[in-house]
Amino acid sequence: MSAPLDQREVPAGGTALWLRAGDGVRLRFAQWPGPKGMVLILPGRTEYIEKYGPVIATLAARGWGAGVIDWRGQGLSDRLAADPRLGHVGRFSDYQLDLHAALEAAHAPGPMPWLCHSMGGCIGLRGVMRGLKAPALAFSAPMWGLPLGGHLRAMIRTLASLGRPIGRDHAYLPTTGPDFGLPSMAYEGNILSGDPQMFARMKRQITEDARLALGGPSLRWGAEALREMAALALMPAPAIPALIGVAGGDKIVANTPIRARAALWPGAQAAEYPKAQHEILMERPEIRDDFLTRALDLFDRTCDRAGG
Repeated sequence: MSAPLDQREVPAGGTALWLRAGDGVRLRFAQWPGPKGMVLILPGRTEYIEKYGPVIATLAARGWGAGVIDWRGQGLSDRLAADPRLGHVGRFSDYQLDLHAALEAAHAPGPMPWLCHSMGGCIGLRGVMRGLKAPALAFSAPMWGLPLGGHLRAMIRTLASLGRPIGRDHAYLPTTGPDFGLPSMAYEGNILSGDPQMFARMKRQITEDARLALGGPSLRWGAEALREMAALALMPAPAIPALIGVAGGDKIVANTPIRARAALWPGAQAAEYPKAQHEILMERPEIRDDFLTRALDLFDRTCDRAGG
C-alpha cells in the first residue's frame, strides 16, 4: 500500500509504501531506482525519509538508487507511546524486525550496500553480525557508545528496571523532554551541523510537518541502547569492507568506541572530520561531499570487484 512522501523534499522518481514488521508495527519505506543498485540508508534516532533528500540526490548522480526507512517510533511509522514526541522502543532487537522488513521490500536488481548514520549504525552493525549480507558498509558517526558518565548510566538502568512494572519506563530520560533536541534547538550553539542552510532545512521540515518531530528518548530506550552497545563491543568486526566516519566535534555519540572498533576492523577505512558535528551527512559541503565520495568510491570498488 502506498504511503505519503513529500515530493518537494526528495528527488523525483521515488515511491513510498507501508510495511508491516514481524510484530505488526506499521513502517514507512521509500525507494528510488538506480542503474548500479540500491544504497540502503539506515537513519539515526529522530530521523525520517525526507531528511535524506540531498543524500539521495548525491547517490543518484553517481548512478545509485536509494532505499530509506522510518524506524518504528519515528518519522511517519507507528509511534510506540501515548506521547508521540517520546522516542521509545520496547527492546532494541525490535529494530531488527524493521531492518528485515526494509530488506524484504527493497527491489534492487544490483548490489545493496548500506549507509548507516548514528543509531542506524548500531542497528546495521547488529544486522551484519547476525548474518545479514551487505557487500560494503559506510558508517556516519555510528552510535557505538554514548558520552555518559558512569553514574548516569547506572541511574538509567535502575530507573528503567524499576519503572517497567508500573509503566514508568515510558518516562523521558533525565534532562530531556518532548522538546528536547532539534524542536527547541537554535542554530547558534547547536550540536548537529555547522551548515546553516542544512540546519534551517531540518528545522523547517519538522516545523511544517509536526508529525515528523521527535523529542527525547524514553528510559527504556536508554537502557536498551546501553545494553545493545555493550554487547556489540564484545563482538569481532564482520569481514565486510567498511568506511567509518568520525565527527571530531560530536557531542551526541562517543568517539572512543568508534575509533576502537575502526582500529580492529580488518580492511576498514576511518575518515576523521575534526570540524564536523554529529550530522556528517548534513554538514558543510566540504565535509559531507568528502564522506559521500569516499563511501561511493568504496561501494563502486567493492561491488565491481564482486561482479555486482
